[in-house]
Amino acid sequence: MPLRLTRRLLPHPLLTLLLVVVWCLLNNSLTLGTVVFGTILGLLIPILTSAYWPDRPPVARPFGMIVYCVIVIFDIIKSNITVALQILFRGNDSLQPAWITVPLDLRKPEAITILAGSITLTPGTLSADLSADGTALLVHALHAPDPDAVRDDIKARYESRLKEIFA
Repeated sequence: MPLRLTRRLLPHPLLTLLLVVVWCLLNNSLTLGTVVFGTILGLLIPILTSAYWPDRPPVARPFGMIVYCVIVIFDIIKSNITVALQILFRGNDSLQPAWITVPLDLRKPEAITILAGSITLTPGTLSADLSADGTALLVHALHAPDPDAVRDDIKARYESRLKEIFA
């Protein structure tokens, strides 16, 4: 099959695979009908939405994205426990919320979006704003006795990995 035809029928192969897997997980079954319907959805949705995806972001290290996702999922679980303990066993007066400006080395919009989403998905932190020139991200932390440490943790744990992935 020529590459051009393959590109039209399967514009986003990883999205197709992800849609099939998510469909099967949502249905909580792995029957032939579920897989076939998931495959139909996985083929049609990328074709119908491909006009809205004119440029794919270059991903230098796809395996790095998997590692990044595992780290974010681990941080979400850990932060859920931390925030729950703070809410249950600490008074509101002992929390030290803070607004933190995180200077960005990232320049690609996709990488900045993933960083902001990762911060927001992690309980206790929220991406509130991106500077007009895209060089800083405003983050709110529920409890940040040392705002510089939170900023440095975001840059080391998330941003540095995204810089490698989207190099």
